Amino acid sequence: MRARIGIALLLCTVCTAVGCAPVKPYQREFLAKPIMQFGSDPDEDTLDLHMLEAREGAEGGYGSAGGGCGCN
Repeated sequence: MRARIGIALLLCTVCTAVGCAPVKPYQREFLAKPIMQFGSDPDEDTLDLHMLEAREGAEGGYGSAGGGCGCN
């Protein structure tokens, strides 16, 4: 039983080590594409901001107008 756990641990370690690669500074610009960043789509962010402004009764600094009731 210990041998199987040891082999599985060794296999996981080898698989993890294979995925590591050094990245040179001039290559980082190509790896840091905006599409690779985590986040929701801009339309959903705009809707969330609108709902937050309506709930708080204040503007978020994005130029939208309206009162605390959610009407424009």
